[in-house]
Amino acid sequence: MSQIEVKVRKGENIDKALRRLKKRLDRESILQDAKAKRYFEKPSDRRRRKEKLSRFTNYLRSKKDKE
Repeated sequence: MSQIEVKVRKGENIDKALRRLKKRLDRESILQDAKAKRYFEKPSDRRRRKEKLSRFTNYLRSKKDKE
């Protein structure tokens, strides 16, 4: 597991540093991975979920191309 480190800059508000940390965690999808590994997911369910996500992203791409 990778280690995320956000250094607080001189004179920076703690809230801003925390926001940067949250954005970085979201960008690297660490929280989603942790939530997904909380419970066992059957391989068939995992495949079904990934196919559904793929169909949705393809739908969005085709919608964007039409514009």
